[in-house]
Amino acid sequence: MRLWPTEIVKRAALAALAVIIPAWAADLDPQQAGVPAPQKLAPYVTSPQPIVEKMLALSRLKSGETLFDLGCGDGRILLSAAKNFGAKAVGVELSPSLARRATQSIEAQGLQDQVKVIQGDMMAVDVSSASVVSLYLLTDANEQLRPKLERELKPGARVVSLEFKIKGWKPSRVEKVEVHRHPYTMYLYELPQK
Repeated sequence: MRLWPTEIVKRAALAALAVIIPAWAADLDPQQAGVPAPQKLAPYVTSPQPIVEKMLALSRLKSGETLFDLGCGDGRILLSAAKNFGAKAVGVELSPSLARRATQSIEAQGLQDQVKVIQGDMMAVDVSSASVVSLYLLTDANEQLRPKLERELKPGARVVSLEFKIKGWKPSRVEKVEVHRHPYTMYLYELPQK
């Protein structure tokens, strides 16, 4: 097969681009720049509403306190914290569609002044203003999150985790509940006074 000069130039240009574009894209990769890519730390599984209420009650959430729900999903914990406990609530959700759904629920209930959702990586969000942090993550995810919680949370802040322990921490309370013929375990942790 005989190639015309313009065909040779086109093929050479495409070959060059095949080398240049991946190298250029690597320069844009946040991991290459030392910025870790956000990780999905747990699958999306909804908590039944009775469990949501029991988690918030176990955490002793009070009116005026601030709750952070890390991996807030559809926002049901945020809504309950605001409506039933009078708390401010901040949700952090990696999934854009779930963050959008949670925000729509908040707006539909007129709670925008009390509740907000941050679409992003929970490891990058400052939780230092939290009185309570709620989690429904896997044990490995809790373990990754633990140093951040120890560094950022105030003494006396509470962390309530559904189903999965935080390794290295001793729970102040463990509560077992059955809802819809399914057993659930909740762990309450309190950051020590310094």
